Parts: sequence; structure tokens; C-alpha cells
Amino acid sequence: MNLKRVVWAVALLGLVICGFISYQIYQAVFAVNTNFENERRAIYLPTGANLADLEQQLSPNIKNWNYFLAVAQRKGYVSRIKPGKYVLLAGMNNNEIVNTLRSQNTAVRVTFNNQETLGSLAGRISAQIEADSLSLLEEFTSGEWVDDLGLDEDTALSAFLPNSYEFFWNTSAEEFCKRMIKEHKTYWTEERIELAKKQGLTPVQAYTLASIVQKETAKASERPRVAGVYLNRLKKGIKLQADPTVIYAVKQYSGNYDTIIKRVLNRDLAVDNPYNTYKYKGLPPGPIAMPDLSALNAVLEPEEHDYYYFVADMERPGFHMFAKTLAQHSRNAQQYYKWINAQGIRR
Repeated sequence: MNLKRVVWAVALLGLVICGFISYQIYQAVFAVNTNFENERRAIYLPTGANLADLEQQLSPNIKNWNYFLAVAQRKGYVSRIKPGKYVLLAGMNNNEIVNTLRSQNTAVRVTFNNQETLGSLAGRISAQIEADSLSLLEEFTSGEWVDDLGLDEDTALSAFLPNSYEFFWNTSAEEFCKRMIKEHKTYWTEERIELAKKQGLTPVQAYTLASIVQKETAKASERPRVAGVYLNRLKKGIKLQADPTVIYAVKQYSGNYDTIIKRVLNRDLAVDNPYNTYKYKGLPPGPIAMPDLSALNAVLEPEEHDYYYFVADMERPGFHMFAKTLAQHSRNAQQYYKWINAQGIRR
């Protein structure tokens, strides 16, 4: 009788232990382990991430780190942590979390436009992918691709076409540039190269002129006409006299590209800088900013006309008054100067 009781007690204890183990296994593998509801959470694992990095990123988003770790070790993930961006969904269990971290590196959308320098571009990109601004800037200025495309530090910006692109978050500086070269070559088809030649320009020169057009007018509909003005001046050998290039020259001279200049002064026109198109004929050494594709396309397919001058139209904000003669332009300019003085804009 006592033996029976012992057997039953041992059996009962065994069942309790099995139940407890089963419960623990269930909790570890299949129970919900995210600590948030009705939303997504992204975690970012850097290149070379170790277990401490994983815990730092993951712990704020889950209920039980030890349960997760047990499953991760069982599935062999801990020794093969992969860098990238991973999106956790509310209600995930540890098995689902590990599977996500093993195979679902999620792309991020990288957007850039209107940067004036390689440095500002590097800063913009580094805020969106893992590569830091220093490694990006080094690749922008000294990567093999710069020489391969026949570019230099003044013209390297022309390799980058502003748009939104998808990258993995852990993209390196070199990988980013390789993608940009691919996009550059895709855009510059034989047809577009021929359109540039028709205007007497190389692709780099077209990009440079487009950067001026971009800075001159925010109205995409007006850009083909503005491009036509500058192309007319280039063909006649007339100085471009583009205010945005003077502003760029002043910024480059001071080293402060964040300066806001709303009015070009006479002393600015005398700045001895190759970007000052009031002082030097032809295009500047390189682009003064990153133009939108609408500005670049405007240079490739400009409006054909006899205009050689333009100035801001105060009756139509954002647009310009165009003139064929200097006399007509001078009259238009007087209206502009009268308005800008009335606004108290001195710089």
C-alpha cells in the first residue's frame, strides 16, 4: 500500500514537472512576448552586432529577455546575428521574433535633394542609413568611382540624382555609391546624352546648369524658359550673371553654407571666385546644388526663345519677367529693386 502511494506520488510529481516544463516551453516559444499593442517597432542592429547590442535594442520592446534568449540559442541565432533594420509586430512570440531577425531585413527609404555640397549630402544620407557622414564623404571624394566617371571634387555632386530610393539600413558608403553610379548610368541614356550635346553640353555641364536653374526658380513650369535664357547667353558668349552662383561663391569663400542671402550686393559681384558668373564667362567649375530632375530635364529640352534676361515678377510671386533687350530688362529690374527696397531686404 505504501509502495502504491509512492508510485502514485512519483507519477503525480512527474506529471506536475512535465506540465511545468511544457508550460515553460510554451511560454518561451509560443506566448506573446512583445510589450506593445496595435503598432510596429523597428530595431536597428549595426554591422558586427553582438549579444549585448541585440539586448540593448530588443529588451525595451519585449516582456521577457530570458525566454527570448533561450529560443534564440535553441535556433542557433545568437552566433549569427545579422545587421539591419527589423520590424516587430504587436503580438509576436519569440519564435516569430527570431525568424524575423534571421531573415527579414527591411529596406528603408532614403531621400535627398537640393544639397549644395558633398558634405551636406553625406550628412543627409548618414541620418538615414548606418554609414556615418565621414565614411560617406571620404567615399564621395576619393572613391574609385570618382575617377571612373571622370569627375573631381567640384563635379562629384553631379553623380547623384535626387530622388527616393530603397536601401537596406546597414548599407555601407561604398555600396551606397555603387547604387548611385547605377542610377546615374540608367538616367544618362544615349538619348539624353545626345540631348545634352544638342545644347553644346556634356552631362556634367548639363547638371551644373540645371543646378543654377533650380536655384533661380522654384516653379517647375518656368524652368525650361529659364534654361533657355542661360543657353542663349552661353551660345552668344555672354556671361551668365546668375545671382545663385554669386551667392554660392560668397558661401564658399566664407565656408558657411548655412548663411541665408536674399539679396546680392555690388560687393558680392566683385568676389574673385570661379563660381562667380558675373566675373567669369561660361559655366562654373561644378554644380552649386543638387537639381531636381525637372530642372535637369529643362536643360535637356529647353524652351526656344529670344530672351536673354529675367528678373523676379513681383505681381506673380515665384515667377519672373523675361526680356529680349537690356533696355527692357532694366525697366523690369527697376520694379524689382523698388519692391525689394520697400520690403527692407538689405541682405
